Amino acid sequence: MAPPAARPVPRAIDAPAPAPLPIELEALRGHVPAEALAWAHRRAKAVGVGGDEALICAGRISPAAACDHLAAHLGLTTDPLLVPPQGPLALAPAILRLRTLQESDGDGPPRYSFAARGHTARRLARALSRDPDLAARARLVTPEHLHAYLARHAGAALGAAAAFGLKQRHPHLSAAGLTPSLRLWLLAAMVAAGLVAALVVLPAATVLILQALLSAIFLSHAALRIGACFIAPTQEGPLGLTDAQLPIYTIIVPLYREARVLPRLVAALRRLDYPPEKLDIKLVIEPDDRPMHGRLARMRLPPWFEVVVAPAIGPRTKPKALNAALPFARGSYIAVYDAEDVPAPDQLRCALAAFRGAGPAVACVQARLWVENAGDSWISRHFAAEYAGQFDVLLPALASLGLPILLGGTSNHFRRDVLEAVGAWDPYNVTEDADLGVRLARAGWGTAVIASSTEEEAPISLAAWMGQRTRWLKGWAQTILVHARAPRALVAQLGWLQVVALGLLTVGPFASALLHPLCLLVLAVDVARGVFLTPAGNALGVAVLALSFTNLGAGYLAAALACGLGLKRRGRLNLAAVLVSVPVYWLLMSMAAWLALVQLVTRPHWWQKTEHGLGRRRPLTDSASVPPQPRPAAASC
Repeated sequence: MAPPAARPVPRAIDAPAPAPLPIELEALRGHVPAEALAWAHRRAKAVGVGGDEALICAGRISPAAACDHLAAHLGLTTDPLLVPPQGPLALAPAILRLRTLQESDGDGPPRYSFAARGHTARRLARALSRDPDLAARARLVTPEHLHAYLARHAGAALGAAAAFGLKQRHPHLSAAGLTPSLRLWLLAAMVAAGLVAALVVLPAATVLILQALLSAIFLSHAALRIGACFIAPTQEGPLGLTDAQLPIYTIIVPLYREARVLPRLVAALRRLDYPPEKLDIKLVIEPDDRPMHGRLARMRLPPWFEVVVAPAIGPRTKPKALNAALPFARGSYIAVYDAEDVPAPDQLRCALAAFRGAGPAVACVQARLWVENAGDSWISRHFAAEYAGQFDVLLPALASLGLPILLGGTSNHFRRDVLEAVGAWDPYNVTEDADLGVRLARAGWGTAVIASSTEEEAPISLAAWMGQRTRWLKGWAQTILVHARAPRALVAQLGWLQVVALGLLTVGPFASALLHPLCLLVLAVDVARGVFLTPAGNALGVAVLALSFTNLGAGYLAAALACGLGLKRRGRLNLAAVLVSVPVYWLLMSMAAWLALVQLVTRPHWWQKTEHGLGRRRPLTDSASVPPQPRPAAASC
């Protein structure tokens, strides 16, 4: 009997092959749960980044671990960078931009250190497939390691470029040369002597001529502010970009002795409605600011934050700190904030919408500023009214008219390529914002103003206000002197209309602050003598008296209208009563202007620090208003 036929052994059904992933995620198979990889793949496509960047920002893997796994997958080493870089240290910004360090071994082919992540990792993988020999001459490092390496070995060169770059490339545009000199003193003495001689020989005529010239400036400035009240601010249109189309945005925040407000700042920046994978936030600190170093070391900053230490080279100023961080920036757009700022969550998107709507001729966008602690003191209420008139009335009108804008010191957004082309910030100008606004205009670039606001903290004491205002007025004087060095070039670049507008925006407020006490003194003397509003004995006297009172009246009217309208647009008309005391506030402004003149001669580049964290601020909204951070569910590493 034949044996029974052998029963066929059933074959196991092969498991389906895993779906292919981008190289930066393929390198993580077996190291990161499959569901986390799938989430990262979806997130990366939605946001337009690499999958490893999505996982790092979600806190699912460290930058070092992602680098190690990618290097093993590509057959590269991860040896740390220890030997100082070869070649000129001036190439450090290019190395940072390309994320590639080239080293030469004598006559052999060069070796490369790549700080590849995300889409850059994909390009590196393609390069290795085209040139298999490259793997033997390459290593992989994290971008963080490359930054630390260059900060350590090229810090002096980067610091010198930050401090002296504009001064060396464009000395006529830097305030570094505004130091007291014999020629300046001789010029001032000649002008003073001529004025005294004229007053002795023709006193009445000289006074009238001076009054007429100054009145032309004061009244034109008042007319500009009043006219701004009748220009409706424009609104930026919709952004029209998906998250995948958004550019990388760098935010630079200079910090010095700001440990008190640091947690609030980090919370405010985390509220920004922007994909964290495309945020690049630089916190710039000074090397000897031990409290800040300690506070930052104890904080767990998100992966899209980076601490940059500004080298102790050149002046210790905010603009030098900004310049020190710029080479480390990844973004094609740059924003600047101050330590106490709370920008509206939508501000980056609103700025991009303004850039797209205005076209390539606009290189800067200024967000509006508002004082959050307006009710703290009489000084803070005046500060809030002043900001309302400036940022909600005057600046939007200037932008609509295409006139130069003296930027506010914060919430400026720039096209990075243009910012670098005009020399970035002047470390020797103590109002680097105003100066940069003028340099942008001189180079033919426009500035837009958006409705999105940043909440700031106003000084609450007279001493703090006086120090800050003295620095501002000194900086405006620096800006006037720098850009008036070559009047013909200024007119050729801006045109007469913009030069006149620039003069009204700079010379007008500064001169009025200096001379306001004199006008009030004339008024007080007339009242004391009992001749107030009494007709003068001659035509010259009538003209002088009329111009004096007209200047006072027009100045107060312009301030009341602009500030009152700004408060109305802010919904804060309850603060308008403080405008009754504008004459007293202007007297304090005059004191600050005269102090600024003294400092311009004695300490031209000294940066007077304003303390923050002293005012009453509302608590930030809870996480319900924060854009959700990417985090794959039930995944761990």
